[in-house]
Amino acid sequence: MTDPAPAALADREHAEPVSDEAAMGVAVHAAATVRTRTAPNPWVGAVVVADGEIVAVGATEPPGGRHAESVALAAAGERAAGATLVCTLEPCSHHGRTPPCTEALIAAGVARVVVALADPDPRVAGSGLAALRAGGVDVVDGVGREPVAAQLEPYLHHRRTGRPYVVCKLATSLDGGTAAPDGSSRWITGEAARADVHRLRAESGAILVGAGTVRADDPELTVRHVDGSDPLRVVLGQAPPGAKVHPCLEWDGEPGALLDELGRRDVLQLLVEGGATTVRAFHDAGLIDRYVLYVAPALFGGSESRPLLGAPTAPTIDELWRGEFGAVDRVGDDLRIEVVPPRARLEGVS
Repeated sequence: MTDPAPAALADREHAEPVSDEAAMGVAVHAAATVRTRTAPNPWVGAVVVADGEIVAVGATEPPGGRHAESVALAAAGERAAGATLVCTLEPCSHHGRTPPCTEALIAAGVARVVVALADPDPRVAGSGLAALRAGGVDVVDGVGREPVAAQLEPYLHHRRTGRPYVVCKLATSLDGGTAAPDGSSRWITGEAARADVHRLRAESGAILVGAGTVRADDPELTVRHVDGSDPLRVVLGQAPPGAKVHPCLEWDGEPGALLDELGRRDVLQLLVEGGATTVRAFHDAGLIDRYVLYVAPALFGGSESRPLLGAPTAPTIDELWRGEFGAVDRVGDDLRIEVVPPRARLEGVS
């Protein structure tokens, strides 16, 4: 490799050092690139900053592989000594499938570690930061807390509650219809929205529909259009023999008990895809953490189209269920609207 031109060296010398916040932004982006490949481990990003510039970037590998910190340290090589490592989540301090990241950071001679969040996993829960401090590493936490908490919300929810984070996906016309009176529903939304739904599937450890949806539509519930593994398929009720959803977990109990079972299976996120009766059961029980609506610029007209939620209808305006809008994005010709219950704020995230 040839030496940089003098002008380039001068520019580098006069460049502002990379801030912790800017480095955390790079780490968040790195984590996003592995979102569909790390579960049940958290999707984490890390960067090494030396002499005021980012010299290495890492992200969590698939289960059994290296954590983000180790990937970044390997890429940085000797430049890790005396450097700052910026990481979205507290480094682990226990032996699992891989050695503790805290030991690797101390051995590499990292002088400073910046994290957004402490890891609520009981095996970590602050012990990683304590181990770093005991090893002579300067530790700063809380940088980029809110965007990282949003990015890791399913993981954090699972570690706090023992249950998966529940996302409800709905596709609707402008006037709230999900299917025509004859039951036909393909396709309300366009190709871009359908591809985005498959991204949601790839991000989820399990996907759920009711037995009525299986009988009516015979869905495969697999991941297509995007890279990612197929989620565990779950049917609320009994799937007919020969249905494409097989093999699947058939569940006849309460939705809350199902979430307990999926949590024990290390499912971090459950995607509820329908139909209206199944969605209503989770909605009424207050078990949905995020609603994702794909709204098509289409109208059924009249009042005979099938609604988003099964009966009953709120009898008065005072009894309307009200949530809060999250992100609103255009996806192809459709809109993707996220709605969260009022309680689903970034509370209790340490």
